[in-house]
Amino acid sequence: MAAGLFEGQYVWHPAADDRRLASACVDVRAGRYFSAREVLRETRRDYGVRAHRSLVLASEAADSDLTERWLAEEPGTEAALLWARVATLRATRAAETGDRHATTLSRIALSACDRAAELAPLDPTPWAAKLSLARFQRHLDPAPEGLITAPPGPWSLFSHILRLDPWHREAHHRFLGCFFARHGGSAGAAWDVAAFLAQRAPANSALRVLPLVTAVDAYDPAAPLADHTWEQPQWRTTALRIYQHWLPEVADYRFTPVLDLAYLAHALCMARHEFEARAVFTAMGPYASRMPWSVFGDPAEQLSRARRRCGLPVPHAPDSS
Repeated sequence: MAAGLFEGQYVWHPAADDRRLASACVDVRAGRYFSAREVLRETRRDYGVRAHRSLVLASEAADSDLTERWLAEEPGTEAALLWARVATLRATRAAETGDRHATTLSRIALSACDRAAELAPLDPTPWAAKLSLARFQRHLDPAPEGLITAPPGPWSLFSHILRLDPWHREAHHRFLGCFFARHGGSAGAAWDVAAFLAQRAPANSALRVLPLVTAVDAYDPAAPLADHTWEQPQWRTTALRIYQHWLPEVADYRFTPVLDLAYLAHALCMARHEFEARAVFTAMGPYASRMPWSVFGDPAEQLSRARRRCGLPVPHAPDSS
């Protein structure tokens, strides 16, 4: 993986430097699914990349009938997976907006996930897609021992995914999201689950970022000294350990993990560790994600502000003359 040098503008597309995925997205927007089939087919043994690619492709296909046409013309494992992704995305949007069709769309999505799982029993991706709907269905399985708050949640579904892939990135993030206060959970439960999941992950795993995600989600600008949260010793230590143990692994990734890098860069900046944050921004190259920056204001402005603090270039303001 090589993110490339910053050349004056941010690249916001979630495909980042996965050029085959970016090309497939262009084809999907044009109503063609052949490239999508190929970029998914080549990830059958790489579930992390498969999850990422299928999610990005679904975001491109969700507002068209491309996936339905693909299923009708060429049914198969990849078509079923993208249909599960698209159906789940549509159901999630409907549930979040209170659409009167939300229940029907949720049933369609769950059926699509089940079908994709039947066609590829070892693939955790359909199950991770199903997990994205769990927060709307209020699964209340008891928590395992070791959590202070013992929050109930979709533990059984999550455990099934872990049996397929114990360090599945998307599943961990989806699962943690079920406990966020804005999704009906509580700050205490989210902290508890994030710590539990991060501590069981290897020291060089991207899953160590989960507490940083929780810190951003719990951010309250009205709280006293809210912007100094990351300067507290436990957060400095967490961010620096991730920097020391995980960042060196990023060079071997098949694509730049922009979102995880962004959370780490943000935490290091807020903790006043600009030297370390600069290295993280350099690993990101020109690629950008709206989170976590959008929680604190306009994402481009917040990202540029952080880069300036690290002595890095930012996009030039448009010429108003």
